[in-house]
Amino acid sequence: MGRPLYTWRLRNRELHLGVRTLVMGILNITPDSFSDGGKFLARDHALAHAIKMLEEGADVLDIGGESTRPGAKVVESGISAAEELRRIMPVIEDVLRERPDAVISVDTYKAEVARTAVNAGAEIVNDVSALRWDAQMPATVAELACGAILMHTRGRPQEWRNTPASPDIVAEVKVELREWSDAAMSAGIAKDRIMLDVGFGFGKNFEQNYPLLAGLHKLHELGFPVLSGVSRKSFIGRALARDGKDASMDQRLYGSLAAITASVLNGAHMVRVHEVKPTVDAVKVADAVLSS
Repeated sequence: MGRPLYTWRLRNRELHLGVRTLVMGILNITPDSFSDGGKFLARDHALAHAIKMLEEGADVLDIGGESTRPGAKVVESGISAAEELRRIMPVIEDVLRERPDAVISVDTYKAEVARTAVNAGAEIVNDVSALRWDAQMPATVAELACGAILMHTRGRPQEWRNTPASPDIVAEVKVELREWSDAAMSAGIAKDRIMLDVGFGFGKNFEQNYPLLAGLHKLHELGFPVLSGVSRKSFIGRALARDGKDASMDQRLYGSLAAITASVLNGAHMVRVHEVKPTVDAVKVADAVLSS
């Protein structure tokens, strides 16, 4: 099937996308993230894990300080920008001191957090709301002239339990990401700085993630590189259920690798993951299939 080639412009560098799949390692500096909440709150633990992911082959580190797990109260009821910065900034500074060439993405929907992190050396703003939950975010990202990841979400995490299923999830995601990317460009963000993320699990019920995975290549029609974040998601836990009980987080690695491989074969340019080393191996094989 193949995938289009892009040069993705970040704050101070460019990444070439499509020749091989890039791997983004997740670093949550939170007490309550769905998968690894509390694990890397300690500054030294966070730095050690960041370095480990880089040494295992991560191309980008995605550092976040607020959980957007299902049910999390965000925006008006979320943590403050000051608290988010208190969590992430020491880690960003530590990583860049130890690995000055590291490409860091800040996972936030707040303009103040994005500005502070990018001015400290982050290259990318990864916004789960596609720049929609903070009215200042579009202009801020345009002014920062950094990479921008716009993710699709159906409502907010606290609403997902009651969000009705979409009659055509691929069409819905495609229409809305087109609308939101157009809005980003209208705000002054250059097209070649934007990457799209379909937002697996974000307001999509268990079954709807599979047509989205199978139809990932249809997003190429929008003209942007595509990010896939399936690692440890609940739809994988449901697929691996035994005796009516969903697989726990620590039992989802192989299912995650299967979904990651499917993402690559369906055209993802970058995958966002918790386990870097096995992912690097898996995408090498998937890339070889794509290029054959």
